[in-house]
Amino acid sequence: MTASTENKKEQSPSMESVTWGDLTWLNIEQPAQKEIEYLAQHYSFNSFDLDDCLSRRQQSKLDVYKNYLFFIFQFSVWDSATRVSRSDRVSVFIGDKYLITLHDGQLKPLVNLFLECLTNEEIRKENMSSGSGYLLYRMLDGVIDYYFPILNSVLAWVDEVEDAVFDENIDVGQEVATLRRDINTQRRILHSVRAASLELEKQINRFSKIDLSVQFGDFMDHVHKACDTLDEYKEIVEVFKDTDFVLSTDRLNRIMRIMTIIATVSLPFIVVSSIFGMNVHMPGSITTGSLVPFIVIMVTMILVTAAMLFYFRRRRWI
Repeated sequence: MTASTENKKEQSPSMESVTWGDLTWLNIEQPAQKEIEYLAQHYSFNSFDLDDCLSRRQQSKLDVYKNYLFFIFQFSVWDSATRVSRSDRVSVFIGDKYLITLHDGQLKPLVNLFLECLTNEEIRKENMSSGSGYLLYRMLDGVIDYYFPILNSVLAWVDEVEDAVFDENIDVGQEVATLRRDINTQRRILHSVRAASLELEKQINRFSKIDLSVQFGDFMDHVHKACDTLDEYKEIVEVFKDTDFVLSTDRLNRIMRIMTIIATVSLPFIVVSSIFGMNVHMPGSITTGSLVPFIVIMVTMILVTAAMLFYFRRRRWI
């Protein structure tokens, strides 16, 4: 069997194809209306599916038709510098003799797999000789394997936050909130992929020359493992959130207790001095007075303060 490779750059610089036997893989990066019109002219795809290829609000899904499948799957792109994940997606049309992928070129496993099929005959034969269903499986399997290093990065972040939560010198509330948001974003993406992939598992053998039950079952095991890992991370972060709230409340209560004691202890000085301040002449005032009122006032304040401290101590407030 011979292989042929064709670059369809006359239509768009982002549209390339590679062929092995009767199977063609058409890869479109950063699709625009021009590419959608090309697909509408050359393939009998549902117009709503073509519109979905340009929509930014689509979740992972699978549409089943008599002659083809339309599959959208989201994936997470991780920025290691900002530690923020964003969602991107790939639209796939799969038929007996073609596989069409539309994406932004950010998914490295997909980009690398197409490049290898384009330039290496052995890899092209290995991935394309068993049909479009097997080629789609290889693409999805590479994507999920690519995702596990992202999970490892999130785990390292979780460990850092765990250490910071119990450090009174670090304000970790913002970090916990950011981590929680990122994990929820990834959970939303991956859970939608799992739901769509479960439907795809029932349909993919239509377009494969070999039985993909075992291979696709292994892929689904990886998807389930990734979802379970994110669910576990979510529970851990929820514990961090509650722990940070409890510890912050405890620190605030201790501060308020000390401030309350200081204010309470100062209260006798304020009250007694207010009562006698304008009615008793003492040394140092404009009108010279006796030391006796001054001594009486000071002794009174000290005795009241001592009595309050003794009472607080008996009640174990201090």
